[in-house]
Amino acid sequence: MPTATPSVIALDGPSGSGKSTVARGVATTLGWRYVDTGATYRIATLAVLRAGTDLSDADAVAAVVTGADIRLSTDPARPCAELGAEDVSAVIRGPEVTAAVSAVSAVPAVRSLLVDLQRHLAGVDGAVLEGRDIGTAVFPDAPVKVYLDASPEVRASRRAADGDAGVTAPAEHLVATVSADLARRDRLDSSRAASPLSAADDAVHLDSSALDAAAVVQRVLALARDAGLVE
Repeated sequence: MPTATPSVIALDGPSGSGKSTVARGVATTLGWRYVDTGATYRIATLAVLRAGTDLSDADAVAAVVTGADIRLSTDPARPCAELGAEDVSAVIRGPEVTAAVSAVSAVPAVRSLLVDLQRHLAGVDGAVLEGRDIGTAVFPDAPVKVYLDASPEVRASRRAADGDAGVTAPAEHLVATVSADLARRDRLDSSRAASPLSAADDAVHLDSSALDAAAVVQRVLALARDAGLVE
């Protein structure tokens, strides 16, 4: 049974909505841990790809992930993803991992393993977790749940601008290519059987299309104060 950590802010939403920037900003302000749950799935995916495992073989994928040494920094000022002792922070954002991560993350056994890891990483002294199923599966009893979204056009522009889209295309076509990839990811993440992308019933919806990151951070902090998490 999931056990809620008293001081958890759950921040969910699709790619390009601003989750990472906002989550790191909130965690930095509060001096809390920051857990990028998506990075754990990307590290797992890299391990599966390096093992040459058939992505359609769920048992084999789960076996590789079970044996993988997945490490993640929880310092919002120094985010780092490691596979064993190797810093793979840049590699996991590449096109190969981006193309395969939805398939790996759809395996129920993988999600179970990584949800346990994510709860462990959150600790007990305060954490901001960002992902796609924090408020529904990882910490369904979190006192603050936010579903962050933005228009498809804004999301694609942000992903193309930050260079972390995981796709390649000529500059004049990049936004359109990123937009198509985001639509593909949304479709896969929303339709998977295990913990699909969805907003918790009690989540606060925030549209960041017309807001900068600082404004969204302040709104999340206000929700944390209202919930009694911080003064």
